[in-house]
Amino acid sequence: MQIERIAIKNYRCFRNIALRDLPSMTVVVGANGSGKSSFFDVFTFLKDALSQNAASAVARRGGYRELVSRGQKGPIEISVKFRESSGRLATYRLEINTQNNGRVVVDREVLSYRRGQYGKPWHFVDFRRGTGIAIANESVYGTEGAVEERAEYKLDDPSILAIKGLGQFREFRVVSEFRNLIENWHISDFHIADARPSAEAGYAEHLSSRGDNVAQVAQYLYENHREQFDNVLQAMRQRVPGVSDVEAKPTEDGRLVLRFQDGNFKDPFIARYVSDGTIKMFAYLVLLYDPKPHPLLAVEEPENQLYPDLLRELVEEFRDYARRGGQVFASTHSPDFLNGAELGEIFWLEKERGFTSVRRASDSGLLKALIDEGDAPGALWRQGFFEGAALQ
Repeated sequence: MQIERIAIKNYRCFRNIALRDLPSMTVVVGANGSGKSSFFDVFTFLKDALSQNAASAVARRGGYRELVSRGQKGPIEISVKFRESSGRLATYRLEINTQNNGRVVVDREVLSYRRGQYGKPWHFVDFRRGTGIAIANESVYGTEGAVEERAEYKLDDPSILAIKGLGQFREFRVVSEFRNLIENWHISDFHIADARPSAEAGYAEHLSSRGDNVAQVAQYLYENHREQFDNVLQAMRQRVPGVSDVEAKPTEDGRLVLRFQDGNFKDPFIARYVSDGTIKMFAYLVLLYDPKPHPLLAVEEPENQLYPDLLRELVEEFRDYARRGGQVFASTHSPDFLNGAELGEIFWLEKERGFTSVRRASDSGLLKALIDEGDAPGALWRQGFFEGAALQ
């Protein structure tokens, strides 16, 4: 399931923007304060709202007044258009508002298909403030003569998402698919300090958002997906000179320690003594060689702590991940990282009078002409050809 369009209204600096025809890998650039972090926070907001409720997700961001765009009453609206597993295009729209008493509620929540290219949307789910309808026999969609079976439902809390409740039932297949899509998003919040210490021995198949279980995941790959682990090691040898082996070593007190073998030394180094770049590159490779890619991977500024010459190869690693089924969103401040991206993958944010707009690099005739002549995107960004997205 790939996201093809995201529209955001009244969310922080985004009064009304839309990213259309999204590729499998998207790279976002912009000046400091242009809204890159706010854009990535939209993914985290949806995941928080699903795992808890909309009120909790809003509260984590300072409350509704802090989250809604300056001078706007709302509602906050997020719309995601995606291609579900059968190939049909579906749209999920979520509107968040407050009641008179200030309580945060889901004002409107709709999951719909369009009937043909020009037909009206078919609302599989349509809820307002905790009450709504859902189609229980969605399998008949498109079947000639089929009669829709609609049922009314009422949620216990008007700030709970309908897809959270309905997605638990098999009869709501697409609802369940979309719920699982969001639940399995990986929004990276990687911290070097969390990846360094020894960790409690245990079982972990996927890297956590903070990277604090990298030793457990490395051990899981070694024991269960040796080919993928060997690919990680091979990439490490190519990316980090001197590294010949990495192991997750159990200790006597039941913990795991990452040990890096440098071919120039007899004894390996434990993770706390190797460079930030070495730890971060290993964690990224463990993430990117995951045997079951996350449906969406969002990473802010992956270039931090990494040597510039490695960044174009890292872009290609992200692109390979997207080819295997994991859609990628990355933001960057690095011209070297941007040089590895294709023009159609690049969007840039421009802030004016407190609000952000979005532009696509491939829509610029000038940028296309310069790229055709051999210029690189990062070099053009550095020279100021991405109007309103000054490199800082």
